[in-house]
Amino acid sequence: MIVCSCNVLSDRDVRSAVEAERTRSISQVYGCLGGSVQCGRCARTIRRIIDEALGSVSAASCNGRAQSS
Repeated sequence: MIVCSCNVLSDRDVRSAVEAERTRSISQVYGCLGGSVQCGRCARTIRRIIDEALGSVSAASCNGRAQSS
């Protein structure tokens, strides 16, 4: 699904950038993918995808064990 129509970025593009580069910010995702923020309509969606991708990477790296605080 296209999440940024200004730069034609898909949710898969964003997830790939986060997983490969461990990007944590929207601007880092754009930098990794060679784009730049234009209208900003996609910011919330990209932020959600980043959070989900980092959450799944963290969970996978813990081998399914709960992290202690």
